[in-house]
Amino acid sequence: MRDYVISGIQQMGIGVVNVHEAWEWYRKHFGMDCRIFEDEAEARLMLPYTGGEPRKRHAILALNLQSGGGFEIWQYKGRIPEVRKEEIVLGDLGIIACKMKVKNTEEALAFYKKTGVTVPSIVSEDPSGKKTFFMKDPYENLFHLVEASDWFSDEKKVTGGSFGAVIGVSDIEKSKTVYSDILGYDEVVYDKTGIFADLASIPGGNIECRRVLLKRSVPFAGPFSKVLGNSVIELVSTGSYQGRKIYENRFWGDPGFIHLCYDIRGMDQLKKFCDSKGFPFTVDSKKSHDGNSFDMGEAAGHFSYIEDPDGTLIEFVETHKIPIMKKFGWYIDITKRDAHKSLPDWMLKTLKFSRVK
Repeated sequence: MRDYVISGIQQMGIGVVNVHEAWEWYRKHFGMDCRIFEDEAEARLMLPYTGGEPRKRHAILALNLQSGGGFEIWQYKGRIPEVRKEEIVLGDLGIIACKMKVKNTEEALAFYKKTGVTVPSIVSEDPSGKKTFFMKDPYENLFHLVEASDWFSDEKKVTGGSFGAVIGVSDIEKSKTVYSDILGYDEVVYDKTGIFADLASIPGGNIECRRVLLKRSVPFAGPFSKVLGNSVIELVSTGSYQGRKIYENRFWGDPGFIHLCYDIRGMDQLKKFCDSKGFPFTVDSKKSHDGNSFDMGEAAGHFSYIEDPDGTLIEFVETHKIPIMKKFGWYIDITKRDAHKSLPDWMLKTLKFSRVK
């Protein structure tokens, strides 16, 4: 039994070469304009994934307040990031695409055509009949735009935030231990094998594959659940082509989708459950800081990581405080609130005061 609480996808981690250039693009095209924190420091706890050495980095966590998970935009300092030499194709292992929620795919397609982004000529339908299309940012990261119906606010933007991920795996049934048992995506929307028209525009989209789309039968709960919203996970496995691990011979933080992060309450309970399922924490800030909050510049909390069976990193963050109106010194202390209840709408909407145009 799970006795921890997941509020939703807090952010998709995206390694970049220039953090401010990338954030400007994500503000313009994905509405990621609410800065939750910006911090330049040393990543001391990620040694298993940074060559055994602490690494300096500059990170920005930004949200789109219409709904959905944010982006943690992450740049190495003092080290030249290593770009993957081969194009990511369907069948590779790891986060292949970040799903993004949109209100209307036709309107979104028209918006991106107008702004000069390369997109398909028409939208497609996924195996469930939902309208969808793929697009890339200037850094070759793939995004899967999908219509969604749950929205926290209306800011007249074409997209919300992160709605999940397309993840390449070697064995879907083994991977469900992480994505269904631990993360709670326990309901199968579709489980199809074949060659799919909606994948035709992406690298390797002509390869036969098995696709399993998962959603949660129980909605997310907790302080930020209203603004983070629902999400889905799509697991993809190919029989004829077994690709490489996307981060093979590279560091966490190098360009690409570096992790998928969930906002949680109950880190101790989560740790026990992950241990019981055979997926122990590989990084644990709580253990490293003797139970004290980890300072993230303008926010604080605990974080941990597990790996799925193919080494894809899943991060968990237990937020203790976040800034609401920094210039007045107003922070929300999450530890004093009911772990199962969302913060009130008016309080969540004050995050708009952190907006950067």
